[in-house]
Amino acid sequence: MANANPSPQPLTLDLGWPSYQQSTVERWQQGRRSIEQDYIAEEVPISLVYNGIPHVVMLATPTNLEDFALGFSITEGIIGSAQELLATRIYNRSNGIEVQLKIPEHRFQCLADKGRNLTGRTGCGLCGASTLKQAIRQPGPVHSDLTVNADELMAAFSEIRQQQKINKLTGSVHAAAWAIPGTGIVATREDVGRHNALDKLIGALLRTGKNPGTGFVVVTSRASYEMVQKTAWVGIPLLAAISAPTGLAIRLADEAGLTLIGFARADQHVVYTHSQRLTHTTV
Repeated sequence: MANANPSPQPLTLDLGWPSYQQSTVERWQQGRRSIEQDYIAEEVPISLVYNGIPHVVMLATPTNLEDFALGFSITEGIIGSAQELLATRIYNRSNGIEVQLKIPEHRFQCLADKGRNLTGRTGCGLCGASTLKQAIRQPGPVHSDLTVNADELMAAFSEIRQQQKINKLTGSVHAAAWAIPGTGIVATREDVGRHNALDKLIGALLRTGKNPGTGFVVVTSRASYEMVQKTAWVGIPLLAAISAPTGLAIRLADEAGLTLIGFARADQHVVYTHSQRLTHTTV
């Protein structure tokens, strides 16, 4: 049990788990062998504990955990605003990291009534859901007059690659970035889990008082249903993914009024829902 460790010490940069490690590898290229040092991304068990009760353990990259805790709490409907996250304490454990969160009692009671206490894998989309209603939560309608030029969208995808510091070393983590038309990318977060990266990004926006509806999100992953759900949940009007969406993601985006774009590459993209927010310069 996470609470069994006596007198935990708060996590510091000196005590923290690394986001990557070096490893000696045998590399083969064009039939030639070489021994090299390579960088390997880490995934660490992150236990989220609400009001002293463990709720879920997620495998994640051990960076920006305050952002992650806030974003997860918001997008999973545990709290309704950043102000309802009353306190966050992060502790280093021998087998992972524990994030202790204090939320209002009425929010905690709703959480306790759901009866969820389980482990989420890195690619988990239904982590923590014990009923169908919990699994497919319908976000409210997205209200935004935002318009994005396709050139700005492509520029954001070019820029996000430059901001992926961990992925440059390891080649194995996703990124989610929030951009504002006319400004470019304002915030980027990375994680081995695509939904974790998005939760970190959303947490960063809300923690710093940004209005999510004034920008759009680009992600270096597929657009699965939970990516749409989380994006629409906080009122972000446009989500663009480098890979394909799922059928459920398209239906959810259409119902929520979210503009969903997939296969976003340098010279192409596919608009699946609410195309009015994306403008194009035709030739």
